[in-house]
Amino acid sequence: MKFKLPDTLIIVSTILLIFVILTWIIPAGEFERDVVNGREVLVPGSYHEIEPAPQGFFDFLKAPIKGFISAAQIVGFVLLVGGAFSVINKTDAINAGLKKIIDFTRQYPKMKKVMVAFLIVLFSLAGATFGMSEEVLVFVLITIPLGLSLGYDSLVGIYIPFVGAGAGFAGAFSNPFTIGIAQGIAELPPFSGWEYRLLVWACFTTIAVLFMLWYLTRLDKDPKRSPVFRIDQKRDTEDLTMPSHNFDNKKLFVVVIFIAGLIGLVIGVSQWDWYINEISGLFILISIVAAFMGRLSPNTYAQAFVDGARDMMTAALVIAFSKGILIVATDGKIIDTVLFSLSGLAEGSSKILSVELMFFVQSAINLFLPSGSGQAALTMPIMAPLSDLLGVSRQTAVLAFQFGDGLSNLIIPTSGVTMGVLSIAGIPYQVWIKWMAPLMVIFFLLAMALLVPPVILGWGPF
Repeated sequence: MKFKLPDTLIIVSTILLIFVILTWIIPAGEFERDVVNGREVLVPGSYHEIEPAPQGFFDFLKAPIKGFISAAQIVGFVLLVGGAFSVINKTDAINAGLKKIIDFTRQYPKMKKVMVAFLIVLFSLAGATFGMSEEVLVFVLITIPLGLSLGYDSLVGIYIPFVGAGAGFAGAFSNPFTIGIAQGIAELPPFSGWEYRLLVWACFTTIAVLFMLWYLTRLDKDPKRSPVFRIDQKRDTEDLTMPSHNFDNKKLFVVVIFIAGLIGLVIGVSQWDWYINEISGLFILISIVAAFMGRLSPNTYAQAFVDGARDMMTAALVIAFSKGILIVATDGKIIDTVLFSLSGLAEGSSKILSVELMFFVQSAINLFLPSGSGQAALTMPIMAPLSDLLGVSRQTAVLAFQFGDGLSNLIIPTSGVTMGVLSIAGIPYQVWIKWMAPLMVIFFLLAMALLVPPVILGWGPF
């Protein structure tokens, strides 16, 4: 009998059960915490063991609903944006616009790869500047059908925004949610060292683009080489070459409204500190205006919105279950113990080896704390003074944190964004891990190489 990969929800549930078991194995402990500049940070040297708080079977059963409560904002975001996109799709403007792009690439076949590369760089810039993360859940709804329509697969569709933004996030030069917070805690000048980080961003982005171009070349030779070929064959997709997808003025207005909304999203996030609430409201507004311009009746609008939200239910469940894993680890009082144990691995080594270990420690910690700002607030109070003891600049310690947090975000199963993106695309987690493995090895080796010059040159200011 042929082995069938388990559903993503089964995988996440299994990981949740493993974490419940770990609360019985890993000693409970905690650091003392203090508030610095409005953020809770750990007090270095304050770790101590506490009364164990192992989680039981009933805690395992309660974790999903606790995950829903904790992740209510992002779950609501996914459902609402899914509904809004369904309304926009109902106007047929997106399909008609994609048809125009497809017609263009058929006239100039070589432009397909150029377009994909350009979009990856664009999303990488978004990750590097304003820390695009949850927002990619919006864009995969567009790029998946785009990837398929160009004759490629759904992996290409999620790679463009997710890995593109992820590469930029890892090589960021002005991300306020990672670099800004980490440098603030390390008492470094805000966004200092941006010149070297710009080089870092260029390296990560180049690798991301080259990997995708290599993969597209493989698909051009044989589409069946795609690990999701059979999955994509079963997708309920329309033929975008159909005459019904005519790009008339009505659909042009809808596309213009949609593009204007995306520009507004970028401005709002970068200039006005918009987050999930504001972005959700923006897409509801876009859907209302698009429905009006597309001449959809109120009942048609409502039904399309409900259908779109329903399509996002699996992604919402996976996000909630992933959050439940972190809740079990937190309630079981094992996160600080893991943090303490991993941070101690870097002590007693050479400077270069110490920095490399800090990078891997941060990567491991990110499994428990898949939040750039949260990880910065929790680990930098330890890593900054540790770097002083090791004779490594604090600027380099921040870079090690940046790499550890950013790169592992692309594959960790505790990230709601990672699992949400895969659920939206209907791609099993194991397939994603196997496909991403070569790129992740390259990314990690590149990160290790990029950490060496700062150590040798004493990258500062301190």
